[in-house]
Amino acid sequence: MTYTLYYSPDNANVIVRTVLEMLEQPYTDVLVDRSGALQRKSAEFRAMNPQGQLPVLLVTDQDEPLFETAAILLFLAERHGDLLPADVRQRGRALKWLFYLSNTLHADLRVLFNSPRYVADPVAIPTLRQAMITRVTGHFALLDAEIAGSGGRWLLGGERCSVCDIYLAWCARWALIYPVGQALPRGALAAFPQLSAVLHRLQDDPAVLRACAREEIAAPAFTDPVLPQPTRGSVTG
Repeated sequence: MTYTLYYSPDNANVIVRTVLEMLEQPYTDVLVDRSGALQRKSAEFRAMNPQGQLPVLLVTDQDEPLFETAAILLFLAERHGDLLPADVRQRGRALKWLFYLSNTLHADLRVLFNSPRYVADPVAIPTLRQAMITRVTGHFALLDAEIAGSGGRWLLGGERCSVCDIYLAWCARWALIYPVGQALPRGALAAFPQLSAVLHRLQDDPAVLRACAREEIAAPAFTDPVLPQPTRGSVTG
């Protein structure tokens, strides 16, 4: 079994990359240049993901390429028996927060980042973006309270981070830098001490640092993020 990750710098693929690094699984990666959106719209790429989006993970013993971030994270965590609670009684809790991150927080971030795609009248873009900032801030408040209720170390509790914490940390990063000039205020996450502690803890993890290096993302990735300036590929498109 081998893994091949299709990626573009600082896109959702970096969540999958971080998980692969934490699991210490060997993998190869293939750059998808998003500039002009040409390569990801090719027939070859759309045969792997009809949406033309990242991430895509090829697994040699699977009959189809994997896409959708939460699906890939769940697949990897279950296959390697790590980064999700081992206790079956905690499975429901793990799944609900994993899919909350995917279907609620990340989905709302996409609307914030790509607001022009969601309105017919450009005049409505500022109003939509402000509404999404309010929603995203509310999500972070909810997650901060959940971390506190879990003991203050990780979203699902325990002494080991999970795929949920990794997913949350990258979403927090993006909320502070995208869209450029219209993201959450730089100090917005300081209001959420439990979330901030998770971000500080994770950004120094060797696996996170390796993932950042592979995608040319400057440290610290989560608490004081800056726009990447990749020498290969593009973060836009």
